[in-house]
Amino acid sequence: MILRKLTILNYKNIAEATLQLSAKMNCFIGHNGAGKTNLLDAIYYLSFCRSASNPVDSQVIRHDEPFCMLEGEYDDGGEPINISCGMKRGTRKHFKRDKKEYKRLAEHIGLIPLVVVAPADTMLIEGSGEERRRLMDMTISQYDRNYIEALTRYNNAHQQRNILLKQEDQEPDPVLMDLWEEQMADAGETIYGKRKEFIDSIVPLFQQYYTQISGGHEAVSLEYVSHCQRGPLLEVIRRNRTKDRAVGYSLHGVHRDDLVMTLGAHPIRREGSQGQNKTYVMSLKLAQFDFLRRTATRTTPLLLLDDIFDKLDATRVEQIVKLVAGDTFGQIFITDTNRDHLDQILHNSQMDYKIFHVANGEVNNN
Repeated sequence: MILRKLTILNYKNIAEATLQLSAKMNCFIGHNGAGKTNLLDAIYYLSFCRSASNPVDSQVIRHDEPFCMLEGEYDDGGEPINISCGMKRGTRKHFKRDKKEYKRLAEHIGLIPLVVVAPADTMLIEGSGEERRRLMDMTISQYDRNYIEALTRYNNAHQQRNILLKQEDQEPDPVLMDLWEEQMADAGETIYGKRKEFIDSIVPLFQQYYTQISGGHEAVSLEYVSHCQRGPLLEVIRRNRTKDRAVGYSLHGVHRDDLVMTLGAHPIRREGSQGQNKTYVMSLKLAQFDFLRRTATRTTPLLLLDDIFDKLDATRVEQIVKLVAGDTFGQIFITDTNRDHLDQILHNSQMDYKIFHVANGEVNNN
């Protein structure tokens, strides 16, 4: 998939911008706070119908403006695709494909596959299991519509079961409790199977990328853990009903799934340096990209690289440069505060590129 043209109006600190983009490399250079990341976020929004950094839609509208608008013109080798989104304060957003509004935003997810690597990704290592589950969910949802439906059913059943567990004036209705537990288990088993398939597939890719970037000096692993591995999920949920009732929420289910991340034989959260952590996350995201490229999306994802060179030594930067300059990757959007790293990428390759300078929300092509 190629984004040919991006139009932005009143998105975050960007008042207005119309960018004619390179089919290969697009470089955004500017100081911190200039608006480089907001440009990437606008591209992300057109893929996922939401901001990567702020779940509140009204807060992406530029200060003191009544509305914002995003539009992307895409090319996937066939008919051009036009995606647009407009929203006014106090009203719901309108998301359209070729001028026709979606009835459900879930119908759009996966049309324009995308992978973003950003400084906040270190939370995959340092943060809670929610961060790691989100990585699995955002990837699988881009190529499997049934997964989105299973997640919706599971989250609804989980929420309803928790409401029953929190009741203080009377014991929960056992019939309703059975119903919600059965729905949790049914949807949860589907989610578990798809997550396991995804992780099993990307681990070899992930380890290959880490070896290439690190020079083979360190061994890493990634393991998926789930309550589904303890037996049929319905049995696991039901045998802990008394304990769940005592605490007021569901202690078991795929909402507690996690990924165990290790460097050598130890958790990378405890052992990894800043450079090792960033290499780990970068390798994981590149494996995610490679996986999406090979799945049912049938199109090469967009790759967004936001400030990726910070806290990496020269050797690791060089290896990343070689990787993204290769034929495996399609259209790339990259930000940095200076041209040093970008000049290195462009010097070592023959790829087509465009450089944009960003300052105070204004974007100029150089």
